[in-house]
Amino acid sequence: MAQTKFDKQVEDTAESLAFGIGRFLAGRPMDGERKTDATFWRSGTRVLPKVEGRVSRSSYRAGWKRLTFRISSLAAVGAGGYQAGWVHQDATVATAQQIWADPAPALAALEQTGIAAASTAAVSTAAYFALTRKRRELMREWVLPLHEALALPLRLPEQTDPRRYLHIPRNFSEDDAVIRVDVPGRLDFAKDLVVDIIATKLALEGVTFSWHLAGRETYVTVKKTRKPPAKAAFKEPKVREIVAAAKESAPVIGIGSAGRIVTVDLDAESPHILVNASTGGGKSVTLRCIACQMLHHGSLVFVLDTKRISHPWANGLPGVTYCRDIADIHDQLIALGIEGRRRTRVADELGIDADPKDIGPRLLILLEEVNATMKQLARYWEKTRESGDPKISPAVDALNEILYMGRQLRMHVLLVAQSATARALGGPEVREQFSTRILARYSVNAWRMLAPEVHPAPKSTKHHGRAQVVSGGSARETQILFFTEAEAREWATTGTPAPPAAGAQPGSVQLQKPPADSLTDAWSTPAPELQPAIEPPADRDALADAWSLTPAPAADPGGPTDHTPPSPTAPGDDDQAVGLREAAEHHLPGITLAALRFARANDPAFPDPVDKRGAELLYRVGDLKKWARNRPRAATGTTDLD
Repeated sequence: MAQTKFDKQVEDTAESLAFGIGRFLAGRPMDGERKTDATFWRSGTRVLPKVEGRVSRSSYRAGWKRLTFRISSLAAVGAGGYQAGWVHQDATVATAQQIWADPAPALAALEQTGIAAASTAAVSTAAYFALTRKRRELMREWVLPLHEALALPLRLPEQTDPRRYLHIPRNFSEDDAVIRVDVPGRLDFAKDLVVDIIATKLALEGVTFSWHLAGRETYVTVKKTRKPPAKAAFKEPKVREIVAAAKESAPVIGIGSAGRIVTVDLDAESPHILVNASTGGGKSVTLRCIACQMLHHGSLVFVLDTKRISHPWANGLPGVTYCRDIADIHDQLIALGIEGRRRTRVADELGIDADPKDIGPRLLILLEEVNATMKQLARYWEKTRESGDPKISPAVDALNEILYMGRQLRMHVLLVAQSATARALGGPEVREQFSTRILARYSVNAWRMLAPEVHPAPKSTKHHGRAQVVSGGSARETQILFFTEAEAREWATTGTPAPPAAGAQPGSVQLQKPPADSLTDAWSTPAPELQPAIEPPADRDALADAWSLTPAPAADPGGPTDHTPPSPTAPGDDDQAVGLREAAEHHLPGITLAALRFARANDPAFPDPVDKRGAELLYRVGDLKKWARNRPRAATGTTDLD
């Protein structure tokens, strides 16, 4: 029997009713069209693709919320109808009869009720608008403009409700506010562009962006960074207490955000530190801060300064070797390289359970203006090297070897550069030895070159003493600890004294053990008998030869154990003992006798006398020449060796 039109209509109606009951109980939209990514248990955050028309706020609710609302509404309507139908049925009939007989009282009551209802509605509306004014201003002034700017980069549908993915509090400009922006999980957008749009449209400065892209929920949070203090002076009692409590291997660099102490442990985190800043960025202040703390704990400091005047506070201090002349910097680097090799062999002999202090005192090498220094070292070697010598300066080779040495040798390099390019440092692999980098007044290119793992780059500032300390893949904005020159000298000369050096001149640093006769002999002596001096000898040819030599094999246990060094050469011109007048006339051209006498009385780095002739004090010519080369003078500002 053919199905009639009425039967088909009944069947379609029953099917629609069944689907409607199913959508009602499942908490789905009653029209059957899913417009957002909401599920039964989770609220929606964005509109689905290809959805047209306006999307109601209920479409973003989770299914269980819609089901609860529907059942509650249905129960309230049913209960109200039941009570009105049975409890008030008789009263309603009686009231209707009275109104019909005399309608005037009913009309008066209706009029009063209408006035009260209208007044209540007006007051409620006014209160609603007053209470939501700031929220509506936030939506109009900030949320909607940000939504319009982000819709295209994030590829959001036009019907997306900005309140569903832009979680911006009314106090978003305050320090403790947190902004959250939900982003599509497909991750097909440029994070740099999104960050720039958020910071620009919300007028944010000094904020950090944290991306959470793993899993189902993908979003970015924006937080204000609490600025470090405007100043961090050592003279403040609290700062002085912090410095006094610092570990010997972890000098305090400065104070970070929220008052956090910023330090770098040279034994556990980073044996070497790179300081990159433009002119006036506080490079010398940063090195002074670290070096005086290391001297306070008994370390030996070597200042290699071609500018000559970067660290006047360190001139003549016990435990400090100050090299200003490029020839002395060249020799000192080679001597330090030989010391590093010696420490490697000693560490191997001592074993893994030995006390690191048994290797020797901690050595800190301050290499100023590496861009100019490396060029001068190269040019110096070109002028002094002979046929058969390597093309690369042995001083540069020694510096690279020190950088590759581990933290177990207690040798640390603090390198300063205006532009720490791979070419200036000797290659990208050399730059990677500096796991801690301090950047101040940096350019965008400098940040991308030295800290590409930290993104986006924090904005550079001209605030005096403000820098970014990059370590372990994160950047910490830091106010560098400020020592005046007098405070640095006072703190460096208190605490643990530097190891004494028998026979050492002021400004020259030796280890506690007595020196070998020459660095050449020290390099050829087995590790247990090594007793080298860090002070480079006057014979630079012997020094270069010592660096190029390989360690001699260990002696045969059954053979002789005599390590008597060869007889020293006859004393040269630098070994003569002369008075100041003779030195000014014959050995130190350009320096007057009056200048020598003034330096003897006022310069703590002036060499000590070695002998006496009547009432006249005698000085070694080599010591006077080295003092003359490294005496404080005006900054050179050039790489000219002449």
